[in-house]
Amino acid sequence: MDALTQADLGLIGLIFVLLFTLLIIAFAPLLREDSGRTLPKRRLRDISAFTKLRGAINNSVEAGQRLHLTLGRGALVGMGSASALVGLSVLGRVAQTLSLGEKGPITTSGDGTLMILSQDTTHNTYSTAGVVEKYDPSDGQLSGLTPFSYASGTLPFIYDQDSTATVMAGHFGAEAALIADASENAGNLTIAGSDNLSAQAVLLVTANEPLIGEELYAAGAYTQAGDMHTASLLAQDVIRWTLVGVILLGILLKLIGIL
Repeated sequence: MDALTQADLGLIGLIFVLLFTLLIIAFAPLLREDSGRTLPKRRLRDISAFTKLRGAINNSVEAGQRLHLTLGRGALVGMGSASALVGLSVLGRVAQTLSLGEKGPITTSGDGTLMILSQDTTHNTYSTAGVVEKYDPSDGQLSGLTPFSYASGTLPFIYDQDSTATVMAGHFGAEAALIADASENAGNLTIAGSDNLSAQAVLLVTANEPLIGEELYAAGAYTQAGDMHTASLLAQDVIRWTLVGVILLGILLKLIGIL
């Protein structure tokens, strides 16, 4: 019975993932301005963290300083994969803007695959912008493979790289407090979000601008990483209201005695 229950839950989860993916694929073409937009332009609510992030990026370009992104230690196969991909999408947008300045972003992570992908993201962004000569593989670093070795290995990049801001986007644990506290002590703007509840709790009190809950997953849309990210917000709304409808329907059926 337990095995059957787990299988049922897995099937339901798979159905929602497939539905979410199909909704994104359906909405994305409707949002493109060059394809006869049939959906109105979505007005995103103001989130202070992303407003300050845009300001920090502009200041980095003008002052010739770095911006530090740390992507956590979530593997691409597992629960932390979604937040890791969000961090990579933010890196792509940051690198695109900073490619206009003297110094690009520096990235740290606690997973070898994430390190390689961060290097690849920066390289591809610079190549597209026509400034591939600015690319330096050492700008993407593996700072540690265990939670606290990752945190301690990240600290030198906060203190020694002349950065103006620290962006934390990925899977963290309680070690996130060490990184956020170091960024605060260095006088940096700290924008932080995680998919882990423990990390969210400590970041709420240690980061300048914590991203709460699903705000992390909206990062791609707020940094204008592409229509797919904006489409994902519409898909989230559809899924959310679908779940609300299913719950209300279940309550109604229970009240009238059908369930």
